[in-house]
Amino acid sequence: MRRPSLTLLAASLLLASTVACAADTTIPAAAVKTAEQLRDKAMHDDTGYRIAESLTTEVGQRLAGSPADKRGVEWAIAKFRELGFDKVYTEPVTYPKWVRHSESGAIVSPFPQSLALTSLGYSPGTPKGGLTAQVVRFASLDALKNADPARVKGKIVYIGFRMQRHKDGHDYGMGSAIRTQGPVIAQAKGAAGFLLRSAGTDPESRTPHAGVTGFRDPAKTIPAAALSNPDADQLERVLAYDKPVTVKLDLDCGIEGEYTGANVIGEITGAKYPDQVVAIGGHLDSWDLGTGAIDDAAGVAIAMGAAKLIHDLPQRPDRTIRVIAFANEEMGLWGGRAYAEKHADEVGKFQLGTESDFGSGRIWRMSASVKPQARGAIEQIAKVLAPIGVAYDAKRPGGGGSDLSQMHGKGMAALSLTQDGTYYFDWHHTANDTFDKIDPKDLAQNVAVYAAFSYMAAQADGDFGSAPGAFADDGAGD
Repeated sequence: MRRPSLTLLAASLLLASTVACAADTTIPAAAVKTAEQLRDKAMHDDTGYRIAESLTTEVGQRLAGSPADKRGVEWAIAKFRELGFDKVYTEPVTYPKWVRHSESGAIVSPFPQSLALTSLGYSPGTPKGGLTAQVVRFASLDALKNADPARVKGKIVYIGFRMQRHKDGHDYGMGSAIRTQGPVIAQAKGAAGFLLRSAGTDPESRTPHAGVTGFRDPAKTIPAAALSNPDADQLERVLAYDKPVTVKLDLDCGIEGEYTGANVIGEITGAKYPDQVVAIGGHLDSWDLGTGAIDDAAGVAIAMGAAKLIHDLPQRPDRTIRVIAFANEEMGLWGGRAYAEKHADEVGKFQLGTESDFGSGRIWRMSASVKPQARGAIEQIAKVLAPIGVAYDAKRPGGGGSDLSQMHGKGMAALSLTQDGTYYFDWHHTANDTFDKIDPKDLAQNVAVYAAFSYMAAQADGDFGSAPGAFADDGAGD
């Protein structure tokens, strides 16, 4: 066997090195500079703020399946067109139509008084004349899981977990678990109804927090409602007397057939790779108690506003910027799941994506789920975002946000852009979720983050690793 010459060996090593380097995703210097300009412009631009104002004023609350849901879809189509998006279209999303007509509650004995509460999504109504039953309290979800059914049967189960304020909002993990799982477990043990302390952090406001239950089988449901924090306190004080406590619930709500809504999509078409997309968005629906400002008119506005800034550049981005206003996130990610099912076979064309669905507080942390060869590009994005207060956590995965978590589950490379949620759960799902809760400067910072990262991802030399099943084991979540 002939030994290779030194010249041939050197050439081979150079070729191998070149191939290895070519596999790394990088962002060209010109794109970085443009992203910095987008960032700086966005910090003083009110486009996103005006979009949020428009949605909350012209449409207001947008309960999925309600007449306002249709108005919201029409608003989104018109707004995309007004902003100059190159392509605007809808994709149908079908789901159960849950309605709320009226609701009331009261302590009947031993100390009669009214309660401020709201029925929960997928809760059935009470019988005509209401439901009156004794209350049984559990300290935690685990305590309910381990309870003897004899203790629960025929009673109204109550769990009083109290959420605390945190920047990342992590107490909501338990609060939402109680709201979704608690009624299901209580029903299976023979309970007549379910109450919880609202999954919220507003200790002094008698505004209960809405939210969905985990009910999926209409034949296996019980009336379920959330008490405001002060009313939960009052119920607990009454229970502390160690006398039987009876509560009456009168809920007129329930599922009334099916409804077909829509994901509304607007695109800034890529000049070089139009079939490759950077996906951003928010969800268009909201609960019906407020006007859905922080949840999630803000998210829709952030994505639309960011894409509008990219649209207004002298040249189109290399890849398509796709903004998705998702349908019915609140009742169980219906829009996100429908979108992922429809586009699963195209996941390799998704360059990078994330959704804004945690209010309008400033983004303070970024994390990512991308292939190893794209970590350098993520670091380039992080460097551009650092001057406006965003820290890169290289050890955390990126989940893609609520609805786009479904595409991430199919293999889409994803970011998590964590907003400051210290006060988010004071207003979340309540009548106080109104436009005045949005700070224009904070919203502008969000738009700046989304505009800069989206543009850099669109201009990258190389991809971020999207492929079927690519991130199945990264444990991402938002």
